Amino acid sequence: MSDLLPAGSTLVDTIEAYRTCEFATLTKSGAPVAWPTSGIVRKDGTILLTTSLGYPQKAFNVRRDQRVALLFSDPTASGLKQPNQILVRGNAICLDEVHVTPTGDLETLWRRLLERQPHSQSYLDWPVTLMTDFYYMRLLITVTPTEVVQRPLPEPSATDAAGELLGAAVLADFASVVLTAVDESGAPVLLRTTASAEDEGFRLAVPDDVPVAAGPASLLVHRHDEKLWNLYNASVRGRLVSDERGWLLRPERLVEPGAKHNGSALDQLRILRATQAATKAYLRRREWPRPAVPWSEYRALRAAVRRGSGL
Repeated sequence: MSDLLPAGSTLVDTIEAYRTCEFATLTKSGAPVAWPTSGIVRKDGTILLTTSLGYPQKAFNVRRDQRVALLFSDPTASGLKQPNQILVRGNAICLDEVHVTPTGDLETLWRRLLERQPHSQSYLDWPVTLMTDFYYMRLLITVTPTEVVQRPLPEPSATDAAGELLGAAVLADFASVVLTAVDESGAPVLLRTTASAEDEGFRLAVPDDVPVAAGPASLLVHRHDEKLWNLYNASVRGRLVSDERGWLLRPERLVEPGAKHNGSALDQLRILRATQAATKAYLRRREWPRPAVPWSEYRALRAAVRRGSGL
């Protein structure tokens, strides 16, 4: 329970209006890693996120180190006018339990996703369900906030793609980036800011009151349309260093887990095979049978959403 996100507050209403947030966890080496996700604020002030068995790494990271950060900073489709970016830092738990039934808070989350992302309703049609059952096998992540900070969103500024700097061509398609770093204690910190390419890395605009420290870091970019579709995300990972001009990220690796910047039609098949393999591995290591997804309950939820939207 947390009193930092009181039910019915303007702050919670703003967070709930955002379609996605950036969620940062810590790897085994202590490096911060962030990807976009969606969740809900519970009445007790905690935040519920989930991840499917096809993408269990966030769960593994949380079980190893509870320190996490969330940033609500992409207002696309939110209806918000000049909102702040909202950083929530805290501790997370993720029990080793697979949830397949849409009840309680999980029902609320699934309903919201079906409403905001209409395309996902097609995952409930046969024969698609033969390939997507892993998507409905969920691990629940509960975040208890310990700090909430608001600051203005940056003025858009395209990233210069000049030269051969790793990741510059990808970042150039975005007006801002999300810096994923750590503070002096090693806890994750997130900031939406602007980046400009230089010979040795990306120059970042970081306010003095943002507690970043030199070390492993990354620049996350992602996008979605008004119906939470046409998704793309990428992460430029490297080292954050300080010099006389401020902060610079020296890139070492470009990670694109979904459709690539210059991808092919085979990308989606590759992703499906990888998620299916991850799901099988998760269950096999625990000697668990593959859970049966109650499709009728999800289809009933979909029908209710369609009635409510007039479809």
